[in-house]
Amino acid sequence: MKTSAFLFALAVASAAFAAEPPQWATKDLRAGIIGTDTSHVPAFTALFRSHPEWRIKVVAAFKAGSPDLPTSANRLEGFAATIHDKYGVELVGGIAELLEKVDVVLLESVDGRPHLAQATPVLKAGKRLFIDKPLAASLDDARRIVELAKQTGTPMFSSSSARFQPDLPRLRKNPGVGKVLKVQGASPLNKIAHHPDLFFYGIHGIEALYAVMGTGCVSVSRKIEGGADVTTGKWQDGRLGVYRELLKNERLPAVRVWGTAGTAESTGADDYAGLVLAIAEFFQTGRPPVDAAETIEIFEFMTAAQLSSDRGGAEVPLAEVRK
Repeated sequence: MKTSAFLFALAVASAAFAAEPPQWATKDLRAGIIGTDTSHVPAFTALFRSHPEWRIKVVAAFKAGSPDLPTSANRLEGFAATIHDKYGVELVGGIAELLEKVDVVLLESVDGRPHLAQATPVLKAGKRLFIDKPLAASLDDARRIVELAKQTGTPMFSSSSARFQPDLPRLRKNPGVGKVLKVQGASPLNKIAHHPDLFFYGIHGIEALYAVMGTGCVSVSRKIEGGADVTTGKWQDGRLGVYRELLKNERLPAVRVWGTAGTAESTGADDYAGLVLAIAEFFQTGRPPVDAAETIEIFEFMTAAQLSSDRGGAEVPLAEVRK
């Protein structure tokens, strides 16, 4: 067999084993990235590449970055080089240039402070937008981003990957523990400058908590218990929702549920696959997988937790931060 014929046959055989496109994958989309200062950038780019059936390809990126934040400045160039050299992603000089080359956008800047400014031209251009955690570095900015999305009619959402752990829908729908009394989400707590304590990494455990609890928190209190940072929320239906810091070398499930007839907990490791699949479907359909009202309540929860800590663990009503 001639080489060209062999290669053609190989391509046909490979195509036969390729995954069928899901029903929601109706068009080819060019994705762009704002901010290359997080490991999510090469990881997400690789996941899109490994799923051609989603019909989405990352084609361009703007490095962005925050010079006054080492977590950003020290990683910006390395991740940009990775996606350029390994995946052929074009590096552009600004957001306006990026928007000319793409259909949808992933806002990946690790620093939440510039997110409002970075999201604004994207939303005004009508490009569907995913904003990686944290949505913003303040509750006010989070609200402004959500309001701008409504004003422009541009679909957007923000979430941690922890929300999309495959086991969480079971715990939300029917954990098998009788009447649910308490739910705990756990994750490491790595604080970052210029952000309230829980915004950067605590949000992982809080997203997992809300994925099971849903909205309805009315007050929170935050204390150190057994060496761990613990925020306890009271829900309007009487349930308790707890975020607990995962200490070094400690093993806790991402979510644990207590009820009148026993306990249940999540199993399996958290990874990016569920989140990137949700992003892909969102980009194709325009249907956000997380309601903006729930995202705002998460930021109210974390903001009230900061106030509680500042006040020595006093209970803080969410109504106070909603004024």
